[in-house]
Amino acid sequence: MTALTLIRHGETDWNRDRRIQGATDIPLNDTGRAQARATAQVLRERLDGTVPVTIVSSDLARARETAEIIAAELGLTAPREYAGLRERAYGEAEGVGIDEFRTRWGDWYTAEVPGAEPWADLRTRAITALGEVVRDHRRATAPAAASLIVVSHGALIREVMRHATAGELPLEGERLANGATHDFVYERDHLRLVTYAGLVA
Repeated sequence: MTALTLIRHGETDWNRDRRIQGATDIPLNDTGRAQARATAQVLRERLDGTVPVTIVSSDLARARETAEIIAAELGLTAPREYAGLRERAYGEAEGVGIDEFRTRWGDWYTAEVPGAEPWADLRTRAITALGEVVRDHRRATAPAAASLIVVSHGALIREVMRHATAGELPLEGERLANGATHDFVYERDHLRLVTYAGLVA
């Protein structure tokens, strides 16, 4: 069994301005760096020091820097990067504001945006990447009981949640807060959602 904590990266200027980022490589802003430090404090209070802990991230700058800050605060080895943990590519919608998106393409989940990664493909990629991350972690940190911190992106984490809960969570209209932590258990290639927090309306 592996305990997984999935964390959405800290805030960027595009998050602040409600612009769609996707695969566009936008760095953290100062608020995002503060959120990463605050998340590290939350994790410090939960980790007991007896279980091997590894931190990994998407290879996009906003996730990578969030993971680097958390690793430094907790005294962990520098995070390993996985391209499979990247945010959904939104095609022509990248850089567009949320209101403009709705005007041009309509509903967030049914919109046909040229060049966007299909939701089903995102979920498959996310689950495949998490399986790879867990296998790498287990090879490096036997015993089997271990803790893994994964810093990724809002849409990807939502799809992991939907996979783990057969589509019941998250609820429609909920967004994952920057820096929020969500706990899962990965056992025998199955994911189970344990805690679901850090949402904003």
